[in-house]
Amino acid sequence: MSATEKQNQTGITEFILLGFGNLPDLQVPLFLLFLVIYVMTVTGNILVLVLVAANRHLHTPMYFFLSNLSCLETCYSSTILPKLLASFLTGNRSISYSSCMTQFFIFAFLVGVECYLLAVMSYDRYLAVCKPLHYITVMNHKLCIALTAGAWVSGFMISFVITLLMLQMVFCDRTEIDHFFCDFTPVIKCSCSDTFLIEAVTSLMAATCTTPPFLFTVASYILITTNVLRIPSATGRQKAFSTCSSHLIVVTLFYTALILVYMLPKAYNLTAFNKLFSVFYTVVTPLVNPLIYSLRNKEVRGALAKEIQAFMGLYK
Repeated sequence: MSATEKQNQTGITEFILLGFGNLPDLQVPLFLLFLVIYVMTVTGNILVLVLVAANRHLHTPMYFFLSNLSCLETCYSSTILPKLLASFLTGNRSISYSSCMTQFFIFAFLVGVECYLLAVMSYDRYLAVCKPLHYITVMNHKLCIALTAGAWVSGFMISFVITLLMLQMVFCDRTEIDHFFCDFTPVIKCSCSDTFLIEAVTSLMAATCTTPPFLFTVASYILITTNVLRIPSATGRQKAFSTCSSHLIVVTLFYTALILVYMLPKAYNLTAFNKLFSVFYTVVTPLVNPLIYSLRNKEVRGALAKEIQAFMGLYK
């Protein structure tokens, strides 16, 4: 291959995100649906951040981790949905090469952080339920900062390496990405170079990013459940479960969607199925998180009520 040919092959400037273009009659309804979801997601997560920052009763490790999750979900949605909404509105589904790689980097970064952060939150719930007498001394401010920083740094490093490998790929005339954002598998399908190495390395790093946190989270909840079942009173068991049920719901939704999207397609070519469950964990889950944590949590509802009362009092 001559240098000129190679330059032409690697000189691609943009991709086409096919997204939901095969549903022309639903473009306006889908735009309105995703717009409402995006506004509610950003509003809900920012509200959680404000409540945690403003209310001293919420300055605890659990809500510190929750505020990190809310920040993550806000960035998560803002990485994918604005471009999707613009494509619905204008019909322009093109995305520049640099924007596509940037979108993937941020997306992979935040997914990695969420895996580790959910594991950290499960450890926090384990200490609160199973080691209540040692909770305050063990889960101190320094440990909270260290665990959170570890989650963010680990997600960044994994995403950085994978994105760096993706930048080495050669793209010929295949510029159509059969997805609504620049995810790993749809992008490498557009490459005309050998992707064996990058797929192998990515699989290894993805396993490192997801399997240990997932197993750690499962182990934490097995220990929590075993401990709670030993509580003699039904009221005590219910109170103990209520402290971690919200987090368990979020973990279940997140990992179920990830498994369905990234495990099953290895055996079956289910593009539509992929898109559906990608919507579930990239769009729906960030919306559900603040709703679950606020509607099911008395402390958050109480803090919200106080802030509303204080706000209304300013205008009396």
